[in-house]
Amino acid sequence: MAKTLLSFGHGYSAQGLVRLLDPRGWRIIGTTRSADKAAAFAAQGVEPVLWPDGDLTEALAQATHLLISAAPDAQGDPVLARYGAQITTIAPRLDWVGYLSTTGVYGDHQGGWVDEATPLAPSTRRGQMRVEAEAAWRAIPGLPLHIFRLAGIYGPGRGPFEKVRNGTARRIIKANQVFSRTHVEDIAQVLAASIARPNAGAVYNVCDDDAAPPEDVIGHAAALLGLPLPPAVAFEDAEMTPMARSFYAESKRVRNDRIKNELGVTLKYPSYRDGLPALLKAS
Repeated sequence: MAKTLLSFGHGYSAQGLVRLLDPRGWRIIGTTRSADKAAAFAAQGVEPVLWPDGDLTEALAQATHLLISAAPDAQGDPVLARYGAQITTIAPRLDWVGYLSTTGVYGDHQGGWVDEATPLAPSTRRGQMRVEAEAAWRAIPGLPLHIFRLAGIYGPGRGPFEKVRNGTARRIIKANQVFSRTHVEDIAQVLAASIARPNAGAVYNVCDDDAAPPEDVIGHAAALLGLPLPPAVAFEDAEMTPMARSFYAESKRVRNDRIKNELGVTLKYPSYRDGLPALLKAS
């Protein structure tokens, strides 16, 4: 039987995985809300399904693997709300299920280290909704669930260079603020390694080795471009969206030993100092 991945909320990280699975002969079904994105998926060899309007009953019946990228909302996990009963029914015959969560479930540790055993204590509503969604997926009996807690994602089309080039970048300074990051290609290789070596119930932090202050990343991008250092702005004085400001509510360093020790992953980009030059070269 051909391996079939049904990707709910087929977005940036999921598309990175497809680039690894497609040459191996996988059938990929991806959901989207947009007709334009559906056409783009089809051009990439992905079978698009408009969702939540479309019917995924047949796709679920054929799937051997599920990837859930769709974010929860105030009503809970949207995939389980619509298809929870059917997923429960087919759970024992699925080979692998991956749920893309966030390191935001750990909350604020004032720059301290967290790992997969750290108690979950989100400090934002978005983080709390992720904790609740993780628990809802865990509650399905017999589901070969793997949870991936992703740090800040960057990669092609998602780097700091455009803002540095157009002069809108700022180095926002907040004492003891550090973020972990992950390149989309490293997310993809972690997911592929887990599919190859499934371990139902496992949780993996997906991040690089170099949790760093955000102003350092902006400064490095400017240096790579040969442009002046963007101005420094104190966090208290910075004009930011509520979403952007919420990221600064948490500071932590995330350990990634498990993806290396259990899945045998060697990061392609262990630091933004590796990832940013590669992005610039490819642009």
